This record gives sequence, C-alpha cells and structure tokens, in this order.
Amino acid sequence: MRRVVFNQKGGVGKSSITANLAAISAAKGYKTLLIDLDVQGNSSHYLGFDINTDNNKNIAELLNQTVGWFSVSTPIKSYPQATPFENLDIIPSSPKLEKIESELERRYKIYKLRDALDELDKEYDRIYIDTPPNLNFFSKAALIGANKLLIPFDCDSFSQQALMTLLNNVAELRDDHNPKLEVEGVIVNMFNAQAKFPAQIIADLKDIGLPILEPYLPLSIKMKESHYHQQPLIHLLPSHKLTQSFNDLFATLEQTESAEVS
Repeated sequence: MRRVVFNQKGGVGKSSITANLAAISAAKGYKTLLIDLDVQGNSSHYLGFDINTDNNKNIAELLNQTVGWFSVSTPIKSYPQATPFENLDIIPSSPKLEKIESELERRYKIYKLRDALDELDKEYDRIYIDTPPNLNFFSKAALIGANKLLIPFDCDSFSQQALMTLLNNVAELRDDHNPKLEVEGVIVNMFNAQAKFPAQIIADLKDIGLPILEPYLPLSIKMKESHYHQQPLIHLLPSHKLTQSFNDLFATLEQTESAEVS
C-alpha cells in the first residue's frame, strides 16, 4: 500500500500527518517506509535525520541515478535507512532536490519514483510519501507512483479553494498517468470543535460529495512538542487525545483497505 500525503497549500500539517501515520503503522507491526520528497525535509527532521549532512542515501540521489551503458546504479533497496523506531525506515530528503528538479524534468524521469516503489513494495507492507506543498515534478512523481491520496485540510476558505484546485489537478494527472490513483480522503487537521466556521466548511465539502475522514485531528500544542523531541506522538505521548485521534484515523484507513481487499 502506497499512500501519498499532498496538498498544494502549505501549513496544513502534511509532514506531521505523514510521519505520525507511518509511526503508528510501524508500531502496529507493519514494516513501514517513509519517503520524504519535500526539500524542506520536515519529515526527515521529525524522525531524527539532518538533511544537511553529507548523506548519499537520500531521495535526491535515488532519483538522480543515471543508468547508461557503462554505469552501475545503486540498488534501490540500499536507500532506506533505519529510524530510531522499530519497523520504521526512511529515505530522507536532501537540499539537492531543488538543484536536480529541472534536470529530471528535462530528461522526463517522472516515472522513476514509481519504478523504485515497485521494487520497494517487495520489502515493505506500507509506504508513506511526504510531498512539497506545490504541484511540482516531485509531487507529480509521487501521485503517479502512489495507490492512494490523503489530503490534509485546515478548515479555512483559502484552503477550501486550494482543495478544489488540487482535486482538478489530480483528476487530470490520474487520467493521463495513473488511473489507479484513488482519493482516499480528506484529513481534517487542527480542528477547533468550539468554533462554528470549521464545522460549516466541512459540511460544505460533504455536500459536494468529498470523502471526509473521521475522526478530525484536534489542534494541540503537543504536536509542536513532538516535533521538538523528534518523536512521533505514539512514542512521546501514547495516551494523549491527539495521539488517540491519529490511532483512530489509522484504524479507519485500515478498515477501508481491509474491506476493499475482501
């Protein structure tokens, strides 16, 4: 199962959601891989990796491999690195992503990530992909390579507009490159249950038929503490209400997947 977490709007908690769902997956016993395609490297940092160190086992190096008549590529399975958390590996981000994007696009390497994922599927039960907050080469490559799309959403009118634009872009990309890509659902993040406006926004989205996943993730300072300590919530605060919301959300995703398989 390959899930990509993507929204063209920044600040919606994309990396937090990716890392926490991946950490729960690993804690549940699934061999799990997180791939960080965002040049900012927030997911990598969250899981204890410094993307500015000289590390050649990162996603930029994987995508930039050139296989010619006389060159030898590094095996794909050598790129994932162990995190401090059992069953959870990562292919970290790199500042080099920004430098190589135009070259990869020029050489039309948009399917290279999908090919790598085909190999990694043999090693992992679950793969989560974090993406940049714009529709660039790397986010397109992730959408082409993934099975399912999770869309973080933060309940404001600007986010709603961005969501509709995103869905139109995804529909076009699915038609052209990946007909198997499914919008698994919208994850409502930083939800304030005491305010009326977020509830109205969510109701509007449900009215037009969008799959809104439950439970909603509440706003909490504990998320920032989790970032600071570089420990996903399942490890730092296993009994906190936000952790429980993530656990319940993960269970919802797994139940949907089980129903589809059966």
